[in-house]
Amino acid sequence: MVERLYFGRNIGDSLAVTDSAWDAFLAEVVTPRFPSGLTVWSARGQWRDAAGRVEREPSFVLEIVHGSRAPDVEAALAGIVAEYKRRFRQEAVLRVVSPAQVAHD
Repeated sequence: MVERLYFGRNIGDSLAVTDSAWDAFLAEVVTPRFPSGLTVWSARGQWRDAAGRVEREPSFVLEIVHGSRAPDVEAALAGIVAEYKRRFRQEAVLRVVSPAQVAHD
């Protein structure tokens, strides 16, 4: 399975999640849950908020490849999403799940 999580960086009209705050979040929250590896990249995205406004903001995308939809994996991913929303006062984190075929060459 491939999990892709999209994390917006703004709170209101200002950049709230700095590079150093993101690095701390990865070290404290994400890496302990998925120590085998992950990939992160910066992006620019847009989405419609709860009030119907189109919001545009810089984002981080986190991709994790794992072997199953086991309850412990689900709990780890839900914990990452919940902590990001709590820590950075975010309304939502987009999660995309896709099946994958993986080869280690």
